[in-house]
Amino acid sequence: MAARSVDHLLVGGGLAAANCARWLRESGAQGTILLVGREPDPPYNRPPCSKGYLQGSESREDTWFRPAQWWEEQGVELRTRTSAMKLDPADRTVRLSSKEEIRFDRALLATGANVRRLNVEGCQLEGIHYLRTVANSDTIRADADRAEHVVLIGGSYIATEVAASLALRGRRCSLVMQEKVTLERHFGATAGRWFQECLREHGVEVHGGEDLECFRGKDGRVAEVVCESGLTLAADAVVMGTGAVPDVTLARGAGLKLGATGGVACSSRLETSAPGIYAAGDICEYDSVIHGERLRVEHWDVAFTQGKTAALNMLGGDQPHRDVPYFFSDLADWSSMEYIGPARDWDEEIVRGSLDEGAFSVWYLKDGRVCGCLSVGRSEDLDDARRLLSEHVDMSGFRNRLIDADSDLSEVGAGAGASDRSVG
Repeated sequence: MAARSVDHLLVGGGLAAANCARWLRESGAQGTILLVGREPDPPYNRPPCSKGYLQGSESREDTWFRPAQWWEEQGVELRTRTSAMKLDPADRTVRLSSKEEIRFDRALLATGANVRRLNVEGCQLEGIHYLRTVANSDTIRADADRAEHVVLIGGSYIATEVAASLALRGRRCSLVMQEKVTLERHFGATAGRWFQECLREHGVEVHGGEDLECFRGKDGRVAEVVCESGLTLAADAVVMGTGAVPDVTLARGAGLKLGATGGVACSSRLETSAPGIYAAGDICEYDSVIHGERLRVEHWDVAFTQGKTAALNMLGGDQPHRDVPYFFSDLADWSSMEYIGPARDWDEEIVRGSLDEGAFSVWYLKDGRVCGCLSVGRSEDLDDARRLLSEHVDMSGFRNRLIDADSDLSEVGAGAGASDRSVG
């Protein structure tokens, strides 16, 4: 028999579970809410781990979702340093790392992701870091401050953001990546080259088209990064930006259906294959009524907005998740980027504005329809892009208006109306 019962069980210490707790209360939930997370900190924003918090411009408390007293004020039981070890959907019970067994009525799984670790020669050496938590950020900052040269492995968000943050702190940084240009896999070569030049202009060395071979050490600590091409870089510290994988250990053990990308398969309402159990954030692979396909997105805002959708449906709603995923990235205080999508693949890119002046948007089109938009200094374009993507407007006859940075896009496709798309 379970030791105790709760109405709403939220598993995961990130923004998805935190925002779910918020919206449960704001939407009238009167029952008990238990949130369990394995980290020692209360739920917090992860982006500062590679940006403001790593740079030292934000405090640990600045990253928190809400002040410490908020949880008690809202009647939400917050259990940090606590993991869910086993979930039984049929009995509606969960066993915690504290040895407690909890019975629940409704549950949200928001277990996030784990860093993708590379198994290469020398990977066990001291001074090689991965970034996922504020504690990781503390370690990287302390180690980098003692280093003369830091090498970043990868060409995506973590590697580029950390390189910029550490360069801002006066470190010499080098980026080693498989891509030809930074961020190319997500945003294409045009935008990627712009960000790469921004990094280079501020002293970050970029080595593209390189495959990591091994790390060499001295006295147990990393000393060199060696690439298959023969490129060898001295390294006093290394930060790995090699991606993340959804943490579905709990879901898999519970027998929940998994999706094609390794996440937890969910309906458009974010409900898993077990009725009354929902998923959000990095693990959620849901039927998107906007995109017309099964979607899993690792952008931080998805976790935030999905937490709200899950809360409403846990309270008996019937609400598909309709938000267009949004993402932002800063390279120190040099540039700021916003993006909606995601554009998995596209057959045309249209640049609106000026790359040279650093005020532009890149529109990604597939079969004449908007599938993504990246903005640097043109946030106003995102509202139009979000609407055009949601309404699946055929832009074939409006190409010149997209190119003209001064043209009004508000009436393009107006009145077409958004409609649900079947998920194939």
